Amino acid sequence: MADKLQRELSNRHIQLIAIGGAIGTGLFLGAGASVHLAGPSILLTYIIVGFVLFMFMRAMGEILLSNLGFKSFGDIAHHHIGPMAGFMVGWTYWLTWIISGMAEVTAVAKYVEYWYPAMPNWITAAFTIIVLVTMNLFSAKLFGELEFWLSIIKVTTILALIVVGIVMIVFAMKTPYGPASVGNIWGNGGFFPNGASGFFMSFQMAIFSFIGIELIGITAGETKNPHKTIPQAINNVPFRILIFYIGSLAIIMSVVPWDKLNPEESPYVKLFGLVGIPFAAGIINFVVLTAAASSCNSGIFANSRTLFGLAGRKQGPPFFHKTNKHGVPYYAILVTCGLLSISVILNAIFKDATKVFVQITTFSTVLNIMIWTCIIFAYLGFVKRNPELHKESKFKMPGGKYMAYAILAFFAFIFVILLISSSTRYAVLFAPVWGAVLVLMYQRYRKESEKAEVQMESE
Repeated sequence: MADKLQRELSNRHIQLIAIGGAIGTGLFLGAGASVHLAGPSILLTYIIVGFVLFMFMRAMGEILLSNLGFKSFGDIAHHHIGPMAGFMVGWTYWLTWIISGMAEVTAVAKYVEYWYPAMPNWITAAFTIIVLVTMNLFSAKLFGELEFWLSIIKVTTILALIVVGIVMIVFAMKTPYGPASVGNIWGNGGFFPNGASGFFMSFQMAIFSFIGIELIGITAGETKNPHKTIPQAINNVPFRILIFYIGSLAIIMSVVPWDKLNPEESPYVKLFGLVGIPFAAGIINFVVLTAAASSCNSGIFANSRTLFGLAGRKQGPPFFHKTNKHGVPYYAILVTCGLLSISVILNAIFKDATKVFVQITTFSTVLNIMIWTCIIFAYLGFVKRNPELHKESKFKMPGGKYMAYAILAFFAFIFVILLISSSTRYAVLFAPVWGAVLVLMYQRYRKESEKAEVQMESE
């Protein structure tokens, strides 16, 4: 049995995985806090962040299509920066998804509690993990199918909200806050009601909402006709951001003035509630539950492929490179889900484990931005060492290396914002500690990794 992944993800799977990656729980739950912080200028924040991350995705897409052998971000960093960079990116991406996955499993348990308050959270968490590991073990196609339908739920909800909001605006329907009108967006203190500080501090929350947008890069190794589906999925990112983020928030602030939104509540529940739908909170609760399950499902997929890539480069235990008859790295999936099961134990021990994970996920977000930064450095390495491949590419990043430098400058700006904010500073300061741990870990695999590198170059 060859230890190879199979190309089972179709175009519709990739398109919806791309949408799902761009719509996380951060949008449904965090939008209220984002609007409270920046006011209407949150729309400009999402435009800027969305543009930068689209350019990042274009850089990633150009690299992926230059070498369809890449199965993870660790592969990209290893090839274009060096073995140690590949090792650090691979294990860092693995850690981010373990942390995020544990948090999302706990979130699913909390959302189920809305309907079944007597159900212990640890039972729901355990059931969620069992279902997701089963779906991932059978085939990449089954993962794609599950992600397809979970994404459909999120997309349908937001589109329904937009349609309802447009009808309210067109007919100037009266609400407890006055008639619905586009003028409500800037009519309560202007576009920058909280000044420059509120606007700049909203960037960190916007970035958090987009964590997972890069997941399409992990699917490239198992995608049918990647030269068609990958560019199509990436090029649709701006349209999705415009509709799902900017469009939905503009509609919400047209119906409910921004200063009347409670930062502790989902603005989506608020709008559905105004229409007179009595079970609005239940609808959004279900949608956020599926968003959390979708995120955890993606994490299991991403982590198993990351471990598969690390083992293939001799930078992790070799058994992670074994695949079953369905072409999925089953040991990597089982170990990933075994670690996620720690969340079951914590939910059994702590009455409210959610608060613990909310704090920990900040580490995951900071580390994820570091991975995005490494991908851009890898792109610069690709352009420098492969000028012909770059020249012949049919999917170039607009602006080339100059755009790459601009993206790096933006990521540096985000790190400064994260360092300034007291709620995220500790996570930024943790990053060098994690880096030091990885340097020590690398010494264990260095010789084998370098031998593998020499072998790859000779081939």
